Order: sequence, then C-alpha cells, then structure tokens
Amino acid sequence: MNSSNSHTAALRILVSDATRQKHGERIQACVGARAAVLVSVDDVEQRGAEFDIAFVSRDVTGLSTKHELMPDTRRFYDAMRASQSLRWMHFHSAGADRPVYLELLARGVLLTSSAGTNAEVVAQTAVTGLLMLGRRFPELLAAQQRREWSPLIDRSPLPPDIQGQTATIVGWGGIGQAIGRILGAIGLHIQVVRSSAQATDNHPLPPVAYEDIHRILPRTDWLILACPLSDRTRQLIDAKALAQLPSGAHLINISRGDVVEEPALIDALTSGRLAGAFLDVFAHEPLAQDSPLWSLPNVIATPHSAGFAAGNAARVVQMFLDNLSRFSNGSPLVNVVRG
Repeated sequence: MNSSNSHTAALRILVSDATRQKHGERIQACVGARAAVLVSVDDVEQRGAEFDIAFVSRDVTGLSTKHELMPDTRRFYDAMRASQSLRWMHFHSAGADRPVYLELLARGVLLTSSAGTNAEVVAQTAVTGLLMLGRRFPELLAAQQRREWSPLIDRSPLPPDIQGQTATIVGWGGIGQAIGRILGAIGLHIQVVRSSAQATDNHPLPPVAYEDIHRILPRTDWLILACPLSDRTRQLIDAKALAQLPSGAHLINISRGDVVEEPALIDALTSGRLAGAFLDVFAHEPLAQDSPLWSLPNVIATPHSAGFAAGNAARVVQMFLDNLSRFSNGSPLVNVVRG
C-alpha cells in the first residue's frame, strides 16, 4: 500500500449478492476517487475473478456454525482460501476463532472484526439470563406449562436477593464492561478477570489475570464468561474451577463453548454442585439432540443467539464501510485481529 498505484488502483471486493445489491453505492462512495469492483462467489467460480478485500457479512454465514457449514457459506470460505490476492478481510462477528479466519490470519491476511457492534445486545442477554435464573423463572415457566399455580412463596428456600451478590466477569472488552455497568446498577459487586492484571480506568478494583482466576472463584455467586477464545482461555473453567465455586453459584456463558469443560459442567449441574447455568454457546454447535443440557431443569440453553438484534446488520456494515475508507486512503484500520 506504499506505492502510488496502491492508492489509485480499483479495489476488488468479495461480497454477498445481498450486500452488492443493498450497499453497492455506499461501498463505491467510501473509496473516493478509486473504483470499487464488487465480486460475487459466482464471479470467482465461473470466470476466475480476483479480489483484494472480502466482507463476510452476517448473511454469508447464515445458519452455519464454525463446526457445521451450509453449502453457500462453504463456497464463500473456499473462495477466500483459494485467493492469492486477498489482503484484508472484515467479518461480522466479534470472535475470530472460526477455522477459516485463523487460516487467513496465519497466511498474513489482515483481519478486522466487528467487535462492539453487538456488545450492548449481548450484555442485555447475559443479564436477562442472570435475572431469570436468580428469580427462578425456569421453575415458574415449567409450572406454567403444567398449568400449575405454584408461587415462590410456597417454596423453600426462597431465592436469595440478587442485590449484594458478587459477579465475576471473565473478559473485560465491550461486552464485559457493558455487563458490569448493568449489574453494578442492579447492586451486584463486580470482580474482573482479564488477559492482564494491570489496573484499568473503567473499574475501581484491580483485575485478576486468567491464570489467577482460582483466587476469586470461592467468592463468586455468578461466573460470567465474556472472553475471547484463545490458548489461555480454552477450558479455563474446568472441573477444578467449577469445584472452587461456592454452593449456590451460577454460570453464564456468552463467550465460546470451549472456554468451559462441558462434561465437567454437565456433571456439576446434574449433581447440584452448580445451582444453574445460562448457556448460549457450546463445545459443538448445533448442540446435539441427546445432550443433557437441553433438559436439565436448572439450565437455560439458547442457540448462540445472544447477539442477534434488528440493528446489528446496519452497525456491522457501517463498521466495514468506515474501515474501507481507511483502507482506501492508507489509514490504520480499527478492530484489527492480532495473531
């Protein structure tokens, strides 16, 4: 990008058909005097079209997961894998742990994420799960399905007050900070676990590094996982960590399933050593139909949907367009994924 030609040559961009139709004019406007040539997977497969940039919008992945790919998603990924000209790829999610992303990163392709676009939505979902468990909504909803009038006052013990309990938030990015802000307003005490124990400006207490999480697990009522998946966080919450939580503790996972040792989690939930869990992510997605997590009465299981909201797609497109303007004029990009 240092030569004069790099600032004047047309930018060839691989996009979905929907993105080309809906946002083609906006993409053209972002490259200034340069032209933008929008390329589809059909163009790549049928006439060998090349591209410098790829935009993996939400419609590209659709119902695919990182474990099971739909045919159209696989075609898009295969086009990126085969491209020798690809220099930069922007994707719709915050996490960069899909195999194709890691392959491109290892190959030297510049990757940028959409971290922050759904932080508030994910935080609201996590807090909803916490409140549902804390106020025993799974029990109440089960009674509703039985058409049974079963008020909480008729049960023992009553649910403890949520105000005054302690939430340990693992991961202190946009999502973790949003969760902390909301829970702080409700009256919970917040402990932070992050990549570094260095103090931050947006939390009064020093954080704990991932490797030292065992120090604060015994005083954790709500263990909330909002961290990226990495070598340091993979299986961070194993059988030993779960055993260190106090009786009555709950787990909330809106990060990645592999942050938790899932068989140990199932054992802790089944035995009652863990009071309950809200799980939006799993070791394998879709969750197998025979998984006990579907039917455990103390579990709320949702299909990796914490971040979905009507406004997300527009925020992702805007983040891509902002980065495209920077890429076009040689400025540094935001949300660059580090190896």
